[in-house]
Formats: sequence, C-alpha cells, structure tokens
Amino acid sequence: MAKIQTNASGTRTIEVTDQHLQTIERYQLFRDLIDSTGYVDEEVLDKLKLNIRSLLESESVTDKDLLDLCLDVVYHPNMKAYGLQQLVLLFINWKNQSNDNLGTTKRAFQGTPFN
Repeated sequence: MAKIQTNASGTRTIEVTDQHLQTIERYQLFRDLIDSTGYVDEEVLDKLKLNIRSLLESESVTDKDLLDLCLDVVYHPNMKAYGLQQLVLLFINWKNQSNDNLGTTKRAFQGTPFN
C-alpha cells in the first residue's frame, strides 16, 4: 500500500493498494488519457471518470475491483488533478518495479510535475 499526495502542500493523501494499480493496468485506464502537452488538469481527471463510468455501464458483470478503485481513489473527495498526476507517477514506478528484469532504470518522483 502506498499513499499519494493530492495537494501541493501535502496535507491531503489517498491510500492506493497494489490491487488498485493492477486494476488500472488491467483496464489500461491511463492509455491515451494525457494529451501531448503532458499536463494533468481537471479535464484529464474528468476524462478518466467518464472512461470508467462508460466501462461500468458496458460491463455485464460489475467488477468489484473497478468499483473499489472508483470509491477508494478516483472519486475520493480529495482527488484533484494534482492527485491524479501523483497516481500516474506511482503507477509508472509500480510498472517499473515489475519490469526490473528488463533493465528499466528511470524513476518518477512523487511531488514533481510532469513538465
């Protein structure tokens, strides 16, 4: 379990589990989410919410993991654009850890912007 910072001052956080990260990966929720500018703003967060909503509406069987991700992270009252940026960085680091045998050496740091 990890905590992501959801505001610049660090006074608000959200707990993210490996299951949450696996759900993001399984549904490829970050694929094509951020445009070429690399900025994560409220519009990007809204786009993620809409993508998840359409997934939930199209699923014949409700996925508990996807619902948990929504309730615990994406729709959390503290989740803002800054928090989504930190979630993306956490996801990148998590993926890099699982790909250690591939020689990945980059590390994204929480608390730092993309640009």
